[in-house]
Amino acid sequence: MENKKEVRAPKGLVFIPGFTFLIVLAAAFLLSSCGFHLRGQADLPFDSLYLIGSPTFTTPLARAVRSGSKARITTNAKEADVTLQILSEARERSILSLSGAGRVQELQLRYRVNFRLTDKAGRELIASNEILLKRDLLYNDSDVLGKEQEEALLYRDMQTDAVQQVVRRLQVAQLNADTRDPR
Repeated sequence: MENKKEVRAPKGLVFIPGFTFLIVLAAAFLLSSCGFHLRGQADLPFDSLYLIGSPTFTTPLARAVRSGSKARITTNAKEADVTLQILSEARERSILSLSGAGRVQELQLRYRVNFRLTDKAGRELIASNEILLKRDLLYNDSDVLGKEQEEALLYRDMQTDAVQQVVRRLQVAQLNADTRDPR
């Protein structure tokens, strides 16, 4: 006597094994055709880069360029194909809301980075450009130490995001130079 288990579909649904396979196959096909793929290595249009600016920003930027592209960071501006100048980096706080007692309830944190990219001849490939990131932070007087740590974490997250945005903008630098009027 054979023991066969009977598979029953929920009431109202018809269970067809081949049909289920087709649905899974169709879902896999649709996901693969949506264009999603990992970012991968950055294709920077130059071989070497010289960085000028505050080490608090240029150090993580140099790390991102070294690990995410084939370009190398030079210590001499004359050896580099391009020079990336970090003009300014600023962390700002502003109060968004106060309680009825006049205590801070909500803050807005801002992180600004200004930069420009020039080639060996001093021509601007990317004119002075600003990246501005904002994060809101709920504030509580009873947990000052925890909120300070959260603020530091948010600033570090914004810095990482700004570094990635600069790298992505460096990828299109050559494109901008090619489309300019050569006069």
